[in-house]
Amino acid sequence: MKKQLFFSGLTALFVTLATIGIYHAVSSDRQSVTIEHINQTPAQSAVWQLDENGDPIPLDFTKVAEGVVDAVVHIKATKSSPNPMPQQRLPREVDPFRDFFGPDRFFRFEQPGSSRPQVGTGSGVIINENGYIVTNNHVIEGADDIEVALTDNRTFKATIVGTDPSTDLALLQIKAEGLPTLKLMNSDDVRVGEWVMAVGYPLGLNSTITAGIVSAKGRNINILKENFAVESFIQTDAAINPGNSGGALVNLNGGLVGINTAIASPTGAYAGYGFAVPGNIVSKVVEDLLQFGSVQRGVLGIMIRSVDGNLAKQEGLTVTTGVYVDSLLENSAAGAAGVLPGDVITAVNGETVQSSSELQEQIARYRPGDEVRLELLREGVPTTIAVELRSRYGNKVLAKGEKPHAVLQKLGAELETLSAEKAKALDIEGGVQVKALYNGKIRQFTNMQEGFIITKVDGEPVRDKESLIANLEDKSAGGLLLEGIYEDVPGERYYAFGW
Repeated sequence: MKKQLFFSGLTALFVTLATIGIYHAVSSDRQSVTIEHINQTPAQSAVWQLDENGDPIPLDFTKVAEGVVDAVVHIKATKSSPNPMPQQRLPREVDPFRDFFGPDRFFRFEQPGSSRPQVGTGSGVIINENGYIVTNNHVIEGADDIEVALTDNRTFKATIVGTDPSTDLALLQIKAEGLPTLKLMNSDDVRVGEWVMAVGYPLGLNSTITAGIVSAKGRNINILKENFAVESFIQTDAAINPGNSGGALVNLNGGLVGINTAIASPTGAYAGYGFAVPGNIVSKVVEDLLQFGSVQRGVLGIMIRSVDGNLAKQEGLTVTTGVYVDSLLENSAAGAAGVLPGDVITAVNGETVQSSSELQEQIARYRPGDEVRLELLREGVPTTIAVELRSRYGNKVLAKGEKPHAVLQKLGAELETLSAEKAKALDIEGGVQVKALYNGKIRQFTNMQEGFIITKVDGEPVRDKESLIANLEDKSAGGLLLEGIYEDVPGERYYAFGW
């Protein structure tokens, strides 16, 4: 390596000397050389944009930056490790965890140092002067303590107003007034190629702003492993790194067009591909969390695929874009309205949809009971059908925003007593079914799926939701074992975690 550097140095020196010699040879007949220095062009004048009258004006990032930076906050989420498990094991012949997780997975929190709290950081955006802050769900998921720091170095404890794992969004609140805010914009107006700026706290740095363009819209990158997940990201090449999660993606008017959420990278660091949840989805989630306490998401009840050339050829379609209806789910809202397998959906309420992610984004803006107008092609013939959306449970009733019991909050689960008819059909004496999962112990420490039926807690049978809550209310710190079954999967399942 030293030899390579050395020879490179000699080569450079030789070229430099030769160049000087050539210069003198060429210029020896000249009497003088005058070099005129021109002041550098101001940075904001190097790129131009058109104003509303079509006149060119300098593209100025500085004014936008000054107007948005104070409304983006730093978030520190602290998660305490679960309490150590009892220093004993189930006998080998009845140890259900060894076969699933290996010998030490269940008792991993017994290891030295496991009591240390875990600290994660991210960003958030103030959307209301009374302290409401939007961030990513993954930034605060499972946190016991959340601290928000403003650009003036003031810090506040934050409470969770609500979360929506299906869009990876969360709403926090701090006790403060008169805060700087960003206004949510109509993300439908965002155009591919327009300038945007990403604001956040990446890599442990202070407030940081980067600029780029919108590279694409309606991106689905399959990172949300949730039932009924909604992925229709705005893609940008503005630099986004770990710590930017939950930060702002703004346009050159300082409007909030998205919440920065993810990057696509082979290294975990910025590689040119950043993704933000569109502002229209953010607006819907925030409104629902404030009004109902949970997100009210209407669904069509269909299995779908994006239409492309291969699918068009395979199914004999007359178009190569749109959303193909593969099949109808049970209690399907679309099916009840007359949508059939084989239909190709091309628009929702006049908004064109060219892919599954675009359809999901459009429908995610509506609640159960709302009516949407689907434009579709049936055997090549244009048809319009009005669909009254339903919940994922197949009804049109909005979920009540009642605050769940403390035990259910800790579990992170919505539970329902199993009906006598269903218990008889499953040949069990009773149980409690998991209807939904959100932030909590179950999601954090197990791979339990919605629909699981809990039949025993720490070996004791449970017959209804009330007895399960009473059992856990009186439970002291230690390990918790939930036993039960899935309706369509043979055999018992076991989930354990620290309580």
